[in-house]
Amino acid sequence: MLEKHRENEVHVDKVEQGPTSSIAFGLERIGLIAVRAPIVSCIVLLALIVGAVFGIHRIKIDDSLSQLFRSNTPEFLQYEAVTKKFPAEEFDVLVVVEGKTLLARNNLEKLRDFVTDMQLVEGTRGLVSLFSARQAPAPGRLPAALFPPELPEGAAYDKFIETVKNNEIIRGKLLSDDGTLALIVLSLDPEVVASSKLTKTVGDIRALMKEDLGNTGLNVQLSGVPVMQLEIRNAVERDGLTYNILGILAGCVIAIIFFRKISFMVAAAFPPMIAILLALGALGWANFNLNMFLNVMTPLIMVISFSDSMQLTFAARDRLIAGQDKFTAFKNAVLVVGPACVLTHGTAGISFIALQFSDSDLIRKFGEAGLAATIIALVAVLSLVPVFGVLLVRNEKVFASKFQSADAGVQALRNFCYWIAVRMVGRPGLFSLIAVLFVAGLGVIYANLEPRYRLADQVPDKRQAVAASDRLDAKLTGANPVNVLVQFPKGETLYSPETLQTIADVHATVEKAAGVGNVWSLETLRRWLADKAGSADVATLKEYVNVIPEHLVRRFIDAEQDAVVVAGRVPDKDSSQLLPIVDKLDSELDAVRKKHPGYEIAVTGLAAIAARNSAGMIEKLNRGLTVEFALVAIFIGLAFRSWVVMFACILPGIFPVVMSGTVLWAMGEGLQFASVVALTVSFGLGLSATIHFLNRLRLESKPGVGSALAVERATVLVGPALILTTLVLACGLVVTVFSDLPSLRLFGWLSAFSMVMALVADLFILRPTAMWLINLHAKLQGPDKPAI
Repeated sequence: MLEKHRENEVHVDKVEQGPTSSIAFGLERIGLIAVRAPIVSCIVLLALIVGAVFGIHRIKIDDSLSQLFRSNTPEFLQYEAVTKKFPAEEFDVLVVVEGKTLLARNNLEKLRDFVTDMQLVEGTRGLVSLFSARQAPAPGRLPAALFPPELPEGAAYDKFIETVKNNEIIRGKLLSDDGTLALIVLSLDPEVVASSKLTKTVGDIRALMKEDLGNTGLNVQLSGVPVMQLEIRNAVERDGLTYNILGILAGCVIAIIFFRKISFMVAAAFPPMIAILLALGALGWANFNLNMFLNVMTPLIMVISFSDSMQLTFAARDRLIAGQDKFTAFKNAVLVVGPACVLTHGTAGISFIALQFSDSDLIRKFGEAGLAATIIALVAVLSLVPVFGVLLVRNEKVFASKFQSADAGVQALRNFCYWIAVRMVGRPGLFSLIAVLFVAGLGVIYANLEPRYRLADQVPDKRQAVAASDRLDAKLTGANPVNVLVQFPKGETLYSPETLQTIADVHATVEKAAGVGNVWSLETLRRWLADKAGSADVATLKEYVNVIPEHLVRRFIDAEQDAVVVAGRVPDKDSSQLLPIVDKLDSELDAVRKKHPGYEIAVTGLAAIAARNSAGMIEKLNRGLTVEFALVAIFIGLAFRSWVVMFACILPGIFPVVMSGTVLWAMGEGLQFASVVALTVSFGLGLSATIHFLNRLRLESKPGVGSALAVERATVLVGPALILTTLVLACGLVVTVFSDLPSLRLFGWLSAFSMVMALVADLFILRPTAMWLINLHAKLQGPDKPAI
């Protein structure tokens, strides 16, 4: 076996005279431009790096919770219009205070002090809490506060607390029915939420929580859109640093262990690092915003570029060991391996292009950024690997004589690859049949995966916001708003009888809707006045609206007074559970629409948008993945000009996807945005091993060389690099498990698993399938016509 390996290594020199037609149409030769003037190339590279650093500083973070659903669909445009008319929810910090002694006199006094202090925090526009409640207004007088300046004591205090717990305005809305949880809604200035000042404002609130309520035994947590955005922002910044450091270290460590020479480690690992820097810099200059998907661009660039840099370095290393000088070795490596590198980047590019069929602006932007990064990574790897090799490799003859007899690590991998190849080509028909049946069975399981989406999956789950939202779900029916927009026809005003009746009917419908609670609107105020003041006339309603602070009125009445919102809340459930609630509410509102023609009534809000659109968007991405299977297979087949190659790459390409889907199914998970994007991208990236093997097999398939021997030689020559690159790629992707963002953790481990499964498919499915197809081609076309 060792002698056969040595024959393979010597055979490296002979295959340079192989097929003259390049599967990359000569594009690999761009890698030879820089090596002609390596010093000048390094100077140009330095200038590009400086420009990239400035570009990276231009990158901003998009922390909007609605970014996944941002599109030109009527539903999202309406949602945007509503958030502009009624902007409160986008700027509300939800302070959740919970404890069995919440309504104890001392704790209530400290809670009121805390509420008072929060109104003095810089950036605060207003605040709503149980202390905002008012008593019934006396004729001709402003309504007094429900809470007196001095709280009563003893039995009087107990009676007062019962009054508070039964108050229609705050019960079930700002105070739980059992009196153990209070919700304080703090409205922030929009400029603060959109800027870096948000960090200080939230920090000041947290400091007050500790100072005012630290010794009360109460549990205080923050939630709401601004807090979630801040936690996303911090997680994105932190994760970017983590991915860069850990991904780069993984590549360097594995490269130095197996190459045992600094120059080869630099040639293999530095081009991907530089590709990361240049790609991120280009995205910054192109005004891309960093978000939960673009944040994973660093390990993706590592995945895209490191595989090919390792293949090029391995190829050049083999040629140096065979006795070539460094210029010839790296030139031939580019000419022989370079076409496969171009093709692997091409398949990755198709994967990113497939994302353009999504309705989500976020996913389309991710696809655009990935395509740009793929092109940059290709040029960087093809150019820099030979440049660094020519500049850094020294004493080629000494290196060749040393490693011809002492190359234990790589030789062990070659022995392993040879052992697998011999067994796979022994009975190709049987193994191919088993592969077809196995992949088909996994495909059936994959087809049963259902779309899943939860807002909590987009927010760091190791921070306060998700935990606080869970408490609101449990005690106050939910933290996620579902709004019903009511727009008036021309000629109708806010206080006209028809308008007030329409609002009342909508409010009653939302209240009765199963799964919706904490309903607020102008009707809430109208009912309370009728009950407590004994008056429901328009004059009293106007008077009371006029004395309410402006920021409170804008929560449910538009500034132009031509539209109102009836606001409800729902728990943060999976979209498949929320969709029936939203659809049923919308259908029940048809009766109101029919009763009040001319009034436009629409269910909106982020929860409604997510429930309606997420499943369809995920299913569309999944269908795009199916189309991608066919497009990539045709693309590779056309590049190789071989139907054998086209069919050979289908099973190993599909296997990682359906195997990953089966794991999700076994875990009780469905297809989320992160998982379907991970599978779409991993499919294109996972074909890297397939393409490099088929390229090598193409060179080995010569007249007089049996198909079995060609497969064995190709496996031995490219196998070690494939195994090492898979280890590096998996490590580069799996670092995302350290993220606080559940969606990124899912993206990372699923992508890493898919890469490992791609290697398994390459070793155990591609070999026998290719062998069987080559034999079939020989029977159909004759042995003299090459199959690849």
